Amino acid sequence: MYAIVEIAGQQFKVAKDQKVFVHRLPEAEGEKVHFSNVMLLEDGKNITIGAPAIEGAAVEAKVIKHLKGDKVIVFKKKRRKGYRVKNGHRQYLSEIVIEGIVASGAKAPAKKAATKAAKPVEAKPAAAKKAAPKVAEDLSSKTVAELKEMAKAKGVEGISTMKKADLIAALS
Repeated sequence: MYAIVEIAGQQFKVAKDQKVFVHRLPEAEGEKVHFSNVMLLEDGKNITIGAPAIEGAAVEAKVIKHLKGDKVIVFKKKRRKGYRVKNGHRQYLSEIVIEGIVASGAKAPAKKAATKAAKPVEAKPAAAKKAAPKVAEDLSSKTVAELKEMAKAKGVEGISTMKKADLIAALS
């Protein structure tokens, strides 16, 4: 059984008892970590693909140790200019071991559900406030000739000398 899971912004193909080096995790050494963003699950014959993630699937791991990766030399040079810069970089990593892959029944984070329920309540009053400016937007999308015809129908005087902005103001 293996899974493709997103850990610290990168996707990894993991199996049980596999050691993986990932970008530094905030958990302390020896703590257990739970990754719920599983993109693909394979257990023998069945392959499940998420859109984008599989509901209820999770990967459980344990942080073994924090370390720094191998040194990478960053060398920059511009020929015939005497410009040379040499820098080194060592990435902060965490070594984790995959303890198990749960296909279904994993608990979803409660924080996401609470924020999703709150957003539609806030969006409704904002939609009511935006209803009034739509009338002005509808008028601004019309041509000057159409606006003059509407002004004639309403009985507005002096429309021959009015500009588009004046016509919209007179109609609204």
